[in-house]
Parts: sequence; structure tokens; C-alpha cells
Amino acid sequence: MDNLEGLVIARRLRVPIDAPAGSTPGWGETAARQLDAALLSVGFKCSVALLERLSELRGETVVDLGVRILAAVRGLVGDHVQHNAYFIDFPANVPDTLEFWAGLLREALLDPVAAARVQPPTLNLLTLPGYGRYQHTYADLLAAHAELIPLAGDRVTVLELGGSLEREARELYFSLAGSEVPLAAEDLAALRALAAFCADQPERVPVRENRAVINEVRLAAGQPLLVDTVTDVLRLACGCSGGDVTLATPTRFRSFRRAERRALLQALDTVASPAKLGDVPRHREQWKRLGERLHPHEYPQFPQAAGVFEVARGVREAAGFDSRVEAALSAGRTADALDLLENAPGALLRRLDHLLRTGPSASAVLDAAQKAAADASGRVLLSLREHLQNRFAPAAGRVFANRYGRAWTAVDARPPLEEEVLSRALAILDEEIARRLPDPGELIVDPDVLDVALPLSGKAVSPGLGMLPRGSLSAVDGELLRFFVHWRQAERRTDYDLSALMLDASYGEATHISWTNYANDFARYSGDLTEAPAPHGASEFIDIRLADATQPIIIPQVNIYSGERFDEAAEAFFGYMTRDAAQEGRPFEPRTVRMKSDLRGSGRIALPLVFLRGDDDRWRVKWLHLYLQGHLSFNQVEGNQATASLLVRSIAERDYLRVRYLVELLRSKRSSAEHTTYIGLQAPDDLPPGARVHTPGTLHELIPA
Repeated sequence: MDNLEGLVIARRLRVPIDAPAGSTPGWGETAARQLDAALLSVGFKCSVALLERLSELRGETVVDLGVRILAAVRGLVGDHVQHNAYFIDFPANVPDTLEFWAGLLREALLDPVAAARVQPPTLNLLTLPGYGRYQHTYADLLAAHAELIPLAGDRVTVLELGGSLEREARELYFSLAGSEVPLAAEDLAALRALAAFCADQPERVPVRENRAVINEVRLAAGQPLLVDTVTDVLRLACGCSGGDVTLATPTRFRSFRRAERRALLQALDTVASPAKLGDVPRHREQWKRLGERLHPHEYPQFPQAAGVFEVARGVREAAGFDSRVEAALSAGRTADALDLLENAPGALLRRLDHLLRTGPSASAVLDAAQKAAADASGRVLLSLREHLQNRFAPAAGRVFANRYGRAWTAVDARPPLEEEVLSRALAILDEEIARRLPDPGELIVDPDVLDVALPLSGKAVSPGLGMLPRGSLSAVDGELLRFFVHWRQAERRTDYDLSALMLDASYGEATHISWTNYANDFARYSGDLTEAPAPHGASEFIDIRLADATQPIIIPQVNIYSGERFDEAAEAFFGYMTRDAAQEGRPFEPRTVRMKSDLRGSGRIALPLVFLRGDDDRWRVKWLHLYLQGHLSFNQVEGNQATASLLVRSIAERDYLRVRYLVELLRSKRSSAEHTTYIGLQAPDDLPPGARVHTPGTLHELIPA
């Protein structure tokens, strides 16, 4: 129950309260105000309604609830760990890199034991006494720094009053289950926990990975399964075995109980029509392994299900839909491919660019696309809209990113599309998207949300504080920018390196800040840590005075130099803070944190975001959520400058579909309906009762079905 409560607080910034009012006046109000003061120290506060409701409770109840609220928000902002720094006075008194190394070498040579480990002609910094390990305690660091001076510009995130835990959990469950876009791994885990808790089950679950998670609960409860393809059953079997419901990695299937085998085979038998058997070869090996666990030969009453495993073993042939389309396209029979794709609206629209370039008639292709648009998902329509609006001008490069955020680029060698063709295609999409949007009633929009990208996929975006979809733009307020990484190794020594690549307006003239270059005229590095043992791990920081920055493009990155991957470490997260020049304080101050998120991608180099200075001299941040493959070890910022520069340029110059687009369509549908729709970064207190609220955590609800 406490886990669900923390989940609701972290994802919705709402505090569920079930407790009755107290009987001792005054004590609850005192405890509530003490909690509000404690929250303010980490950049949060209670809304007026929440403070009033807490004041009605017994004091002991408020204290217990307050402990859980503080734990949830401190974890959200990254304040649940001790953020020590290698140089105790950071950002002051950071030494010159070579002088620092020379000093360590001098100390080593004066120590006979240490001198024996220093073997010329190669200098290994890891062998020098004191290098890469804290030389002071966290208490020493606190004593060396003054208290933070609170200013009006510090972040204050408001916690709203929620309903009962059951109601709040149900709302979050239905929001995640009904999402039109794929969810991040953390959201899938949350969905699994919520599905086990909530008695009500959604009737419509559009994303198949979400459906697999919910089917796990339905299978355990003996309820009918939500399946309409054979792959739905495979995903469910993977989920029940603790495997990957996205099917990206192989699953080691567990032994299923007889009732489970019967339910899975029965569900498979209902959907395994000859037309759908073409999906089996795509996951042939997985189906073979599953057949060994389900024993379909013991259930002769399910002959259609047995046919699935015959296809997997190669006993029966089944040509997949995609293979037939590819065969037609490779043979130059574009008209035949178009005829096939007219039976699969989503697939047709995903291939529209290719069909327009190779089809016999652009007009015929667009006519087919217009028919398909009426039956395709809203996410496909929006994704295609974003793709086509970027085809008016050549791109710096094509960016490809998989479900884990692993990214790579390629030269855009596609021939251009005619402007008239693009304009008609966009008009078709705009008309269909507008038709599906609901009447917003009175529409209230926070201007700061207009440049937030629509969340067309959430797989690479790890939930956290201030997180926005890839391609989103937001202002950076403050004179000092500080980004940070924290990690804690699980089993072996792990060395992550926080670095910054700095470029000019043409993405050239690269300079950097890292463990090989501690400082320049406007940036400082907190020092290199080469291990992060339990219980406190390690933290690194880079401080940048934005007014003095000579390069307008700053790309933070986290390189794995050695040890565990991001998804293997016990903990790993990145974030950034902003401060005014007058503010001192510790290297990590939670109330100045603007963004914090876990690192978990499969690459060895993380590129969370990029800071850009515009023509108006204002700084903005653009979200990347990308990972480079990198090397198995010894990754450094100097070694990936060309790759990172091209990748970031391709993202920075891409025209992402933003909230502004949907807002304009919603305004065209506004009527006198007696309800209110609010879209913004944070809901204000004065919204009318029953208002539909869309903030970053629920922007996916704007995507039409």
C-alpha cells in the first residue's frame, strides 16, 4: 500500500488521504505546517486544499503521512542520497588539471609504498593515492558550505490534495492502461502493480505491451484474456515468466500450471486464424520454446493453437503480411503492395513516404491514405504528421532510436517530395486528427507548455521530476547552470564520468569539460570519482556560468569509463539545477533542481539533453533521451565528439510536433460546453471543479484514439 501511495505522489503530485478527521484540535494543524516547511526545503509545498485537509487530521496521522510524503518527493528530486563532491570547496578552488595530477604524483613519489606502484613511462591515475576517492566525509562538505540563500526563483512544486488511495490508484491505472503511446519500463512496472491492486479492469487497452501486463492479472484471476493476435499470447507468456513483454529480448519461460496452459492455449486457439499465422515466423524461436512449456499435443481440442507451433517448427508455411508487402515492393509491384496495404491502414500510413516516392501515382497513393486515415490510430496519424512536416527541407541527418533510446544517424539520401503532395497529405491528416479531438469547452493553456513535444512514445523516457518528451523545448532561468550524475555500483567497481561537449553555432569548434580538463573561463568540474561503493555511491557535478559561456551549444553527457552498465548499477540518475549568482549552498540543493531522471539505457554514453542559446541570447533546454553505443570501456567525451555533434544537431534542427499543434486544433472546436480543459506544466489552484487537467504526466491523454 505504501508503494502505491508513493507511486501516486511521484506520478501525479497528488497526496491520497483516507484518514478521518482528528479529535484533538490544533495538533494536526501544527504538524501540517511543520510538514509544509519540511517540504519547502526540498522544493515542494502543500496546496491550500491539502494543507486544510491535513490540519483536520490527528497529529500522529499527519506525522506518519508526512514521513512517507517526504520520502516520495526526496526520491523524486534525488535528495534521498548524500551528494558529496571530490573537491570539497566546489565550485570554488578547483585546481588546474595538470597541476592537480602533478601534485598527486609528487605525493606518491614521496611515499615509498605508493612510489612502487608508479611505473614509468605510463602514468595510471588510478594507482595514485587519493585519486578517484573521496578524501573527506559528507559532514565535512556540509561544514565547508554556507546555507543556500532562498530566492523567489527557486523551484516550488505544489502537491495537490487527492482522494482516497483506491480512487487515485484507479485513475492512474486507467490512465496508464488506456495510453495511446507505448510506456517506459518504469510505467509498465507501475501498471503491473496497479493492475494487481485495482478491482476494475479497463475494457480498451490499445498498446499491446500494456495489454500483456493486464492479462497477467486476468490470467491469475481466471478472467477472460484481452487478445486478438497470436503475438498477444506470446507477450502474455513472456510477462508471466518475468520476461520482456516487448519481445525485444528472449525470455526463459517458466513451467506453467495446467490451468494456465489451458487458458493460454484456449486464447491462442481463438485468434490463430490462417491470416494471422504470418506473425509467427517473426518470433519463431520464442514460439518453439513456449511450445515446450505448453504441451499443445495434450490439448487436441485446440487445433488452431497447435497450428501456431507447427508454423514455428517449419512444418507448415505461413507467409507474413509484411513479407508479402516487401516482396511486392522489391519486385517493383507498388500497385500490388498498395492493394495489400489497404487492408492494414496503420501499415499503409507508416509506409506512405516510400509509396509516394515509388508509387505509380501520388494521387492514387494519397486517395488510399485518405481512406486509411479514418481507421488508423491517432498516434500513427500524429507520427506521420511530424514526419511529413520535416520533409519540406533536407535534414542534417536521419536519426534512428530504438525502444531503449539507443540512437544512430544516417545520411538522408531520400529524394524530396513535391510540396503540393506534402501539402495535401498534411491536410488529410489535420482534418482527421481534428475530427477525433473532443470538444474542450473553455480551453485554458499555459504558454510555457506550447513548445513541449507531444509524447508519441514514452519508451525511452524514464519518469522523473520535470521530465518532458524528446524534442521538447523549455526555458532555462538562472545565471548558474549545474548538472549532476549520481551512481552506486552493485557488484563491481564502476566509474562513470560526467562531461560536457561545447560547440559553436555550426556544431563545430568543439571544446569540453571532463576529468581531463577540469575548468575553462566559464565552467568547472567537481572532480573525478572512479568508484561508487554502497551505501553512499558517488556524485559528480559541472558548473556553468551561462552569461560567460562563449559557445551556444552545451551537451552534457555521462560516459561509462569502466564497470557496470546504467541498467546494471544499483542506482544511476542525472539532473540539472539552476541558481542565481548570489546563491551559495551545497553542490546539491534539492530546491534548485529543475529536472532529475534515472539513467537506464543500454548504451554506454548517455545524452539526456542539450542546452541551446538562441538568437535572443536566452538559453533553452531541448530533451534528447538518447544513448550512444560507445565502447565496452574507456569512453571519453573526446572520443565521441563527431557522433554526438551530428546526433544532437539532427535532433535540435528537427521540427517536432508540439502541444501548440493540438491546441490550435482544439481552439477550432471550442464551443459553449459547460466544462473546462486546462493544459499546462502545473495546474493552478483556481480551476473550476471537474476541469480536465493535462500536465506533463498526463499529456499522453491528449493523443486521440
